[in-house]
Amino acid sequence: MGERQGGTVDDVERRIIVATQAGLPLVARPWDEVAASVGVGVDELLARVRSMLDRGVIRRIGAVPNHYAIGYTANGMSVWDIDDARVDAVGEFVGALEGVTHCYRRPRRLPEWPYNLFAMVHGRNREAVERQIGEIAARIGERFPGACRERDVLFSSAILKKTGLRLGAPG
Repeated sequence: MGERQGGTVDDVERRIIVATQAGLPLVARPWDEVAASVGVGVDELLARVRSMLDRGVIRRIGAVPNHYAIGYTANGMSVWDIDDARVDAVGEFVGALEGVTHCYRRPRRLPEWPYNLFAMVHGRNREAVERQIGEIAARIGERFPGACRERDVLFSSAILKKTGLRLGAPG
């Protein structure tokens, strides 16, 4: 199996992506089941998954919990007006904090929308989320004095289906 570069995939890798894109099977040995469905041995399957990760074809493999099902019913998108010269450093800091599930930079839409950093926080209730965002603000203030000019939080009002790119079965 020659090493392929970049984002190109062969038929077997495409079948692996299609077989796993909706999640791994909830069984004791999920990779064995995926390998069988793809028609390769588990060692080859794992080698190909590692290769796709190394090449950037697959960015990550991780669990995506249903926050509501595990009792985290308050979901707050914290929005921050961070000094542009320090927003990347603040974003890396905030994104690495426990309790922040994702963090990203977005352009401001002045004058109505001054926020350029977004960080999702989940909690059992709104008060817990607001408390956690207050703690994040304090940590930003300690580490990056004066970088944060303003902040707010937007709470979810509905659950939306989150999925990434989905490939169709090879035809």
